[in-house]
Amino acid sequence: MSDQTNQQQTPSTLQSYVDSATGAVQSAIGSLTGNTGDQAKGQVTQDQAKAEHEQSKAGVKAAGVSISSDGGVAKDSTDRTEGSWNQTIGSAKEAVGGLIGHEGLKKAGREQNLEGQQQEAKGQVSDLAGGVTDRAKGVVGGAVAGAMGDNEGKAHYDQVRADGKAAQRGVEADLEKKAEAEQAQKDKQ
Repeated sequence: MSDQTNQQQTPSTLQSYVDSATGAVQSAIGSLTGNTGDQAKGQVTQDQAKAEHEQSKAGVKAAGVSISSDGGVAKDSTDRTEGSWNQTIGSAKEAVGGLIGHEGLKKAGREQNLEGQQQEAKGQVSDLAGGVTDRAKGVVGGAVAGAMGDNEGKAHYDQVRADGKAAQRGVEADLEKKAEAEQAQKDKQ
């Protein structure tokens, strides 16, 4: 039998939802019965769940690699990196074409930028789908391996899940960054 106190506890988005609901129910029961202790415990549980949820989404994204809070690592698909590069070069061509009055260069830059956006989106869909699939595979495989007492198998599937989470969070980080940039552009206008 394994010692649960020695196992590393990693932040879990699903567990944070369960804990939040548990805290809400506990707080509601405390309110109905007038038990301020239960209300306080419920609020503490909800606050801890919120912190765990935020921690489960934490990670690092740099140079085409994402690292999740639980040690998962995922490299961006080449479509994402090449698409981003094409957008940058296309924007530069479009700007230079506009500055020097060269409509052909401006048009070519606009087309390259649009192609890059499509290529990056294709890569994001691929990475997101792969990440979600790996997370599901890791959860199911880890549960089966854990139930069978296969600690090596469980560790393997935990890593599969963590890598899937990194891939998913990497796409989410890119989409949030893009949305913030678009909002900043709108705010300037």
